[in-house]
Amino acid sequence: MRQMARTRCGAMTAALLTVAAAGSLVTGCSSDSSATDDGRAPAPSRSQGQETAPTQSPSSTAGPVLAVKIDNVSAARPQTGLDAADIVYAEQVEGGLSRLMGIYASKLPEAVGPVRSARESDLELLRQFDRPTLAFSGAQHKLLPVIAKAPVHAVSADEGSSAYYRSASKVAPHNLFLHPKQLMRSAPGAAALTTGFHFGAAPAGGSPETSRTVRFPAARFTFAWSASKHRWLVSMDGTPTVTTDGKRVAPATVVVQYVKVRNSKYHDFLGNNTPYTETVGSGTAKVLRDGKVFDVDWKRPTAGDGTDFTTTDGAPMNFAKGQVWVVFAKA
Repeated sequence: MRQMARTRCGAMTAALLTVAAAGSLVTGCSSDSSATDDGRAPAPSRSQGQETAPTQSPSSTAGPVLAVKIDNVSAARPQTGLDAADIVYAEQVEGGLSRLMGIYASKLPEAVGPVRSARESDLELLRQFDRPTLAFSGAQHKLLPVIAKAPVHAVSADEGSSAYYRSASKVAPHNLFLHPKQLMRSAPGAAALTTGFHFGAAPAGGSPETSRTVRFPAARFTFAWSASKHRWLVSMDGTPTVTTDGKRVAPATVVVQYVKVRNSKYHDFLGNNTPYTETVGSGTAKVLRDGKVFDVDWKRPTAGDGTDFTTTDGAPMNFAKGQVWVVFAKA
């Protein structure tokens, strides 16, 4: 089964962003060294059966998904609301560190965070959704006009939105959180997840896999198979990943997608180049599900398309029902 082509809005009105003066709510474009964007601030520092769930398909009545940029340096952990995301994307940022983007459609948690800044390649990744709401702390000042012209509903903390708040549990800039229900009236539902993902019984083949580690220059992700939970237990930088309420983050499917990661024209305040992760094109991937690893191919012809994952014989690669993590690894 291939996902039906989605009808996209013919005329998308760009969301307006106010370029605010540097302040405590702006991370990534503040002149205060305690709010550096790369996270290296100086110290003050069910058992899974043969399910046959259908391919996600678009709906003209589905509202926008919520995409939240989530901090992922050690000072930001444990995160809040990460386990409630339908999809978690992991990308490389400045200095070889990592950052997450949670996609929320099935439900909206009470809080998500810590929230951090957006990147240029986020806009390409989000084009697969119909005018998604993007929640972020701010952005490099030269990138803000680009975000304003993108087909997203961008709501940054530097606009003073009451949906954001500072927590006393962490130090700045790792203490900005979001109340999603103050940003969106309700969750749009799974029909808004126009990603091209297929869910159902695992294909034949695959190789047994108990653990896989993906390394960035200054970060690493490990996914360990739990037969009792029928999930992949996430660890980041060698530490088990739990949420602030003590829940172990454990997706049903993990995709290690090999992509081109190149330099963008943007830099952080330390002069580190911002990597651009290319998610349009084609390549190979490893899909982890049910204690196995599958070699697959991926293809995304245009930014407006979802991504097709196919097995070596050209059949759609079914994911296990549940949360999906996609880690963009350098090809």
